[in-house]
Amino acid sequence: MKITKFPHSCLLIETKARRILIDPGSWNTALPELTDLNAILITHEHQDHFDLGVMKPILAKNPGVQIITHSAVGQKLDEAEIAYTLIEPGQTIDISGVSIESCGTEHAIIYGSTSPCRNTGYLIDEKLFVPGDAVHDMPAKQVEILALPTGGPWYKTSESIDYAKAVKPNVVFPIHDAMYTNEYKKSSVPRWFVAQLEPAGIRFENLQDGMSQEF
Repeated sequence: MKITKFPHSCLLIETKARRILIDPGSWNTALPELTDLNAILITHEHQDHFDLGVMKPILAKNPGVQIITHSAVGQKLDEAEIAYTLIEPGQTIDISGVSIESCGTEHAIIYGSTSPCRNTGYLIDEKLFVPGDAVHDMPAKQVEILALPTGGPWYKTSESIDYAKAVKPNVVFPIHDAMYTNEYKKSSVPRWFVAQLEPAGIRFENLQDGMSQEF
């Protein structure tokens, strides 16, 4: 599996000759040209994860791409007259031999809000788990790679560290970090996580924007 990280929580996953894009949002206005996409997964409706202005040029270059998401994002896609495939909690959808399994239903609580919005985490090819904006739902299966949120208005570092320890992947890499400076992402973030996770047998790969890595 090859993972390319773009700003914030946008990822390109390449596995079994399939190309899957996750959460093209408002931080991703400078994405490189992406073609031959098989699927786009959207975790939730917040603009930093789902921006129609970012998505429409991608859809124009990938007219056959399958969008997979839950009903709350689906309502917004309906309004824009964009077709999508609905995924229900716990459901698995097959993308030409690559499994996409839904996990979780609620976004983390943002301070001052009364209720969370819908949020779907995705277990991809039974290997990579992308939780969206939540560190409370875990897939029932063992996870090899975890895309771990490391910032945000709902975020607490200790909760993210405890979540990684509970999931027990072999390796984690950071997402949801566009609010940080590059220097901060390269120095402070790995210092916090390496010290806590590596004694627990979890490797921290400090994947930066624009970087690709084989796992």
